[in-house]
Amino acid sequence: LVTWIGHSEEVLDGFGLRKNLKSGYRVLFYGPPGTGKTLTATLIGKKMNMDVYRVDLSQVISKYIGETEKNLSGIFDQAESRNWILFFDEADSLFGARTQTSNSNDRAANQEISYLLQRVEDFPGIVILASNLKSNIDEAFSRRFQSAVYFPMPEPEERLILWKNIFEKTDVENREENFEYFAEKYELAGGALTNVARYAALSAIIDKRKKITRLDLIQGISKELQKEGKAL
Repeated sequence: LVTWIGHSEEVLDGFGLRKNLKSGYRVLFYGPPGTGKTLTATLIGKKMNMDVYRVDLSQVISKYIGETEKNLSGIFDQAESRNWILFFDEADSLFGARTQTSNSNDRAANQEISYLLQRVEDFPGIVILASNLKSNIDEAFSRRFQSAVYFPMPEPEERLILWKNIFEKTDVENREENFEYFAEKYELAGGALTNVARYAALSAIIDKRKKITRLDLIQGISKELQKEGKAL
């Protein structure tokens, strides 16, 4: 993706492919929540000195027929003129599979997906979609991605790095011992670990402490696991 952004003209003209390739590039980031999909999109924009426009689907999707297409049209037109990277987070709600049409609502929803499919395919810039599950995305979209990148849950050694980085400047009880134990025992992504850090710090403040204890961390981990229907 980064190479395409920096060398698309060379690919299209230098290799004689302009007749057969479109100038846009579409990528799907998929994997569990908190594994770095949004962060990666942001870092790509920073590296390539491009603004990343995060599409807020709650502001785009309308219950009124035709309004969603109108909202999308405005976003794509602005993105094209300003050379934005378009980033659709939690894209399932708009890029989901089309349904059998049994009523006017189904027809309208399918019409929105078809319109979006066409705009994404014709967009001459960069489109990044993020989804927790690749299977949630309409197959018609999947076929049009130039790349699909899986973001896995971090392994124990990677989790240990996350623990150490997040609490790098924090006073933590038995730091090394606790971090090694938690990294090995609990499968948590970076996003979940930042929530653990927030909870632990708030717990310390409530108790008027400057140091985070093992109990603070365990309680924070427990709350994150509960969100996923797991127990300590």
